[in-house]
This record gives sequence, C-alpha cells and structure tokens, in this order.
Amino acid sequence: MDFIDLGIIPHAEAEKVQLERLNLVMQYAAPDTLYLLEHPPVVTLGRQGGLDNLLISEEALRKMGAQIVRTARGGNITCHYPGQLVVYPVMRIEKRTGGIKKFFHDMEETAIRTAARFNVIAARSEGKPGVWVGEGKLCSIGIGVKKWITYHGLSFNISRDMTLFNAITLCGLHGAHPTSLSVEAGRDIDIKDVKNVFKEEFRRIFTDSTVA
Repeated sequence: MDFIDLGIIPHAEAEKVQLERLNLVMQYAAPDTLYLLEHPPVVTLGRQGGLDNLLISEEALRKMGAQIVRTARGGNITCHYPGQLVVYPVMRIEKRTGGIKKFFHDMEETAIRTAARFNVIAARSEGKPGVWVGEGKLCSIGIGVKKWITYHGLSFNISRDMTLFNAITLCGLHGAHPTSLSVEAGRDIDIKDVKNVFKEEFRRIFTDSTVA
C-alpha cells in the first residue's frame, strides 16, 4: 500500500488525484493508497448535506477566504482548513470481512487510537458518526465507494483554530461543537507528528485484515 503526503492542496485538485488513483486501482494498475493532506479553507456538502446548514451567506464565506463545494461522499456538511488532517483512503474492500461498515469502523478506530497516543481519550457516540470527546467532535468521516473501492475519508481536527466551523451547523447536528487534538491535549500538537502516528495505527489495524 502506498502512503502519500500531498501537503496543502486545494479540494478540487485532491479530488482529481483520488479519482485518477481510483481508476488505476480499479484496473489493478496501482496499489491501494492512503493520502494524507490539508486543504485551504473550504466548506463541503456531502450527499446528505444541504445549504440549510450553512449559517452565513456564500458571499460572507468567500470573504472569509473559503469556498463551498458539493462532493460525492456520504454525510452532511463539514469544513476543512490548514491545521486539520484530511485522510483519503483509495482501497479495495470487496473481500474485506465486514465490508463498508467494518471499513468505516476501522477508520474511526484509527483516529481513536491516534488520539490516545497524544493522551486524548476519544470514542464513538451512539447514533452519531465520527469520533468524539464528550460533546466535542474531533473527527468527521464521510466516504464514497465506487465498484467496492473507497475514496474520500476523514477529517481530524488538530490545531486550536477552528474558526471556520462558526459558518456551519457541524454535520447538521444541532448542539454539536468542534474540538481538536491540541485543545483536548492542552498543548499545540504538530500535524506532522499526527500524520506519522496515524500511519502507524492505520497499518496496525488494517494489517490484521484481509485487505493486507
């Protein structure tokens, strides 16, 4: 499996990279791939997301330096920005025990174990996807699947600055608020360190499966 760090890359460019790799994986011309990256400020709408969860006008959003895009991933509305780790796995899951549900669970588990490595106790919340610390959402997940190959993935809040979330109703969940690894750890955490730990935990979890 390839692990590729794309640095800070616009959402449209990252989506193009994913789709190109997805087609190669589909043709058995490239291995499964995990992309790790950050996005410039952007609000994304999933298949269940609508503009009703955008709390400011699109013009006001543009003045904040952010754009808004509709995506093919599952889930509702969320946002991305530098200081948030975005992970896009492009991988086959048709022979993986548990299928999409288990894949989703294991992506959450990777984030939970990564947080634990920084002394932050995170967990799932019944009926609410993603990873949480109490009522604070640490990690959002929304995937797309094409011919049993995944794309899109998760966003993991790392830095303290989460200003962009003020523009949305987080994932369409009233009462939910964002939190980050740095906030919960009580110290600034370097996203490069999180990338390295995430890769280690991803290998541990996914090596113990039929995807290996």
